[in-house]
Amino acid sequence: MRTTRRPFAPLALVSIAGLALGIALFDRDTKAGLPAGTQNGAAPASAPAGGVLFHEPIAVKDTLAIRRIVMYRSGVGSFERRGTVENDADVQLRFKTDQINDILKSMVVLDLSGGQIAGVSYGSKEPLDRRLASFGIDISSNPSLTDLLEQLRGSKVSVTTADGAVNGTILGVEIRGEAQGESKEPIKVHYLNLVTDKGIRSVSLKTATNVTLNDAALNEELTKALSTLAEYRADRTKTVDVHLRGQGSRNVVVSYVQEMPVWKTSYRLVLPELAQDKKPKVVMQGWAIVENTTDEDWNNVSLSLVSGRPVSFRMDLYEPLYMGRPEVPVPTIPGVMPRIYATGTGGDVRGLVSTPGNVPQFELAEAMDDAAMPADAGRKDKAVRNRSAGRPGSPAPSSAAEPMMLGKSVVRAVTGGDMAGYAAAAMAQGQESGEVFQYELTSPVTIERQRSSMLPIISGDIDGRRVSIYNRNDNPTNPMRGVEIKNTTKLQFLPGPISVFDGAAYAGDAQIGHIAPGDRRLLAYAVDLDVVASLEESSNSEVRKLKIVDGLLQQTTTTRTTVKYTFTNKDTARERTVVVEQPRMMGWTLVEPQKPADQTEALYRFDVPIAAGGNAPLSITSEITQGQNMQLLSYDLGTLLQYSKNGKASEKVVEAFREAAKRQAAIHDVERTIAKLDAERNELTQDQGRIRENMGRVDQSSQLYRKYMQKLTDQEERMDKLVTELDAARKALTAAQNNLAEYLRGLNVE
Repeated sequence: MRTTRRPFAPLALVSIAGLALGIALFDRDTKAGLPAGTQNGAAPASAPAGGVLFHEPIAVKDTLAIRRIVMYRSGVGSFERRGTVENDADVQLRFKTDQINDILKSMVVLDLSGGQIAGVSYGSKEPLDRRLASFGIDISSNPSLTDLLEQLRGSKVSVTTADGAVNGTILGVEIRGEAQGESKEPIKVHYLNLVTDKGIRSVSLKTATNVTLNDAALNEELTKALSTLAEYRADRTKTVDVHLRGQGSRNVVVSYVQEMPVWKTSYRLVLPELAQDKKPKVVMQGWAIVENTTDEDWNNVSLSLVSGRPVSFRMDLYEPLYMGRPEVPVPTIPGVMPRIYATGTGGDVRGLVSTPGNVPQFELAEAMDDAAMPADAGRKDKAVRNRSAGRPGSPAPSSAAEPMMLGKSVVRAVTGGDMAGYAAAAMAQGQESGEVFQYELTSPVTIERQRSSMLPIISGDIDGRRVSIYNRNDNPTNPMRGVEIKNTTKLQFLPGPISVFDGAAYAGDAQIGHIAPGDRRLLAYAVDLDVVASLEESSNSEVRKLKIVDGLLQQTTTTRTTVKYTFTNKDTARERTVVVEQPRMMGWTLVEPQKPADQTEALYRFDVPIAAGGNAPLSITSEITQGQNMQLLSYDLGTLLQYSKNGKASEKVVEAFREAAKRQAAIHDVERTIAKLDAERNELTQDQGRIRENMGRVDQSSQLYRKYMQKLTDQEERMDKLVTELDAARKALTAAQNNLAEYLRGLNVE
């Protein structure tokens, strides 16, 4: 434990994470059977020791009352207890068992008068499975009757059946298959095998009605295990003891964080009467809903409500954690086989005799002590004993220390200077978590246990105006009655419901999110049946420009959408201002009106004033310009010439199109030639097949045969020419295609 000193305000701080030394000192004295503050038979705490008078610690309950609470919207609350202790004292605090983990994680103990914090102790919680496994009968796995009987092998039992009682020692449990009725599948029946005076007997557990343990010790173990289960469920509260050491009267602070309900907000919005003035103020009233779900009354506590959400989590620090260890086999040395030695041939045999002088003498006790204790342990132990017994480093309470303000006055919170200047030496680096807004109640608050309270936190005038809010996705026929408010206060409006009152009459409910100072919000609380809306929607597209980019025709098109709203005010006594919400579409530009009254990421908002009993139109036009690339020759020349007359395509674009079309026509001519030659070749091939078939049927010496031969010869000559012509045509096609591709490659014409 480390203690730092200041000239006028001695203060000691220790957190749960740094209590090891304090607990060790406290436990060392108490386990030795000595009062805390004595060591090695020194004088008891009430006797003088070294010229200083010490006192035995006194167990004190409810000394440290809750004086300050900070509630967060992340589901936790920070509690600060303050009070006065005399001399050595043990302060007992009671918590619910499920709160212990938060206490161990966050508790901070401060002795504002320079006393010593000796530690914090609490009852350990051994895991239930380990406790149950320690009994003679292990029921930690919720065993069945057969599993339980398997554990009791070798125990004497008495089994009651319809045929009477059977006494014996459990040999084991086996499963047998037995037929049942007309079913072909046998069912499994458990049998208990017992060793009786007349031999081994099997008893069907299906017919057994009672099993009694004849071993009183086993019966007691089973009862203890069941009692442990019941105690585990009933263990709902735990006592945490804070051990404080010092002289005289001292001021002590204990703070911790525990799980609490999220504090909530609700609002009342009062709209002024219309006849008051043209720019009336709106009254905003805010209430905080705070719930005391603890088992302790909060009497005259200083309460702060924080809007921030600090990171908070749960960790099981209360239950002991055991690490699994590998099981290593015991090292063994193989046995030595006997050996038969041959007879020697002669020579002297000289024996070696150990004398006591050859064996070094060891001071075993001293060696063990030296091995178990570091070289400077004596000095450290002496220093610890001196500090525990005399505590010269704990000065008496200073009269210049800041007084505690208890009773019904507001208690000052522990400042960052206190935490930084008087805390134990830091072993980790802290980072700023940023600024958060909080409501600090100016008067102490009292809330009884298991009760809730509504506390006023906001009350005042803010800027606001009556509006009707229209969104066709919500209601295409009628807008909503609403109000636009501006947070003209310096306070944060947190999310919550709002009850709206029109004068003294309830008008409806609304809901708000977070509203920072200076922000505006729209609230809708009722349907405005006096205003009727209608709309018409139209859309058209128009080609704006044609140009050639990298041989492709790029077409630029503009699409316009127009929505025409018409609002009719059937209220002949009051005018209206309708706020129209129009969806914002990605990539679209607002054309008319040129600027909205307000906008969000998803909506435009337009103000439409309507006279009493009158009508008001609103036309909203948006447009988007998009580009599309297509093959240059996919257009026809007539359409392109029409766009050229309208000024949407230049003469250069038309000329480039004509040149590309000319080269494309050359390709088509060659393709037609190739197609014609292919058709002629196919026709000759078919005719040659017919001639050869006929030649097979006539006499080779006949005139007809010679005629067929001459015709085949002429066709073969033509086939040779066709091959040559086709080859030349294909080369011409490739050249024409390359000519067009070369022309289009990199062609850019505006």
